[in-house]
Amino acid sequence: MIQIKGKRAIVLASGGLDSTTTLAIAVDRGFETYAISFDYGQRHKLELHAAKRVAEALGAKQHLVVRVDLTRIGGSALTGQIPVPKGREADQMKREIPVTYVPARNTVFLSLALAWAEVKRAEDIFIGVNALDYSGYPDCRPEYIEAYEKMANLALKETVLGRMKIKIHTPLIEMTKAEIIKTGVNLGVDFSLTWSCYDPTPDGKPCGLCDSCILRKKGFAEAGLKDPLSL
Repeated sequence: MIQIKGKRAIVLASGGLDSTTTLAIAVDRGFETYAISFDYGQRHKLELHAAKRVAEALGAKQHLVVRVDLTRIGGSALTGQIPVPKGREADQMKREIPVTYVPARNTVFLSLALAWAEVKRAEDIFIGVNALDYSGYPDCRPEYIEAYEKMANLALKETVLGRMKIKIHTPLIEMTKAEIIKTGVNLGVDFSLTWSCYDPTPDGKPCGLCDSCILRKKGFAEAGLKDPLSL
């Protein structure tokens, strides 16, 4: 459904395929977009540079980077010294929650996005979670998003006073990675600006073997397209 031109939306932007396509969808629907990214101590901090490039390219009104040090909590290969799994089959990724899961990450990120949404009076929040080609993360499921949206509308002064109603949009939730890539291409996304790898090489290149690299490679192959990053 096409939205009213100029209506504000907060878009979670990691600089990857999914969040970039999600931002493009929000723009296409007529929203004035406000991109939010998180410097949380992730080993793949290169994604923040990608998020900045993407936000600029897609015309976000503002790009906010919030620092929240999740290394203090740990429990993930992305925020600690735990090795990042390499060379896993896609089916294996769906059978178990991997060590790249960051405890409560989407809950933390959505909460900060929600706070900014109230300040910006943006009733719409977009997040690029996906329940098909994903790495088994529990906070990417439809039931999680549904529960979070219900909580969000109980949490804010503006919603309690009836002046706002929060809607969390998950336009990619039932898409395959190939469908996400095709959607992005159709919306004019330049995927050379994006970053997916969890464990970059010392010279700043994708490792090609982590779950995120494998899913990216699989997505482009199934879409019949060449990955501009040549994974």
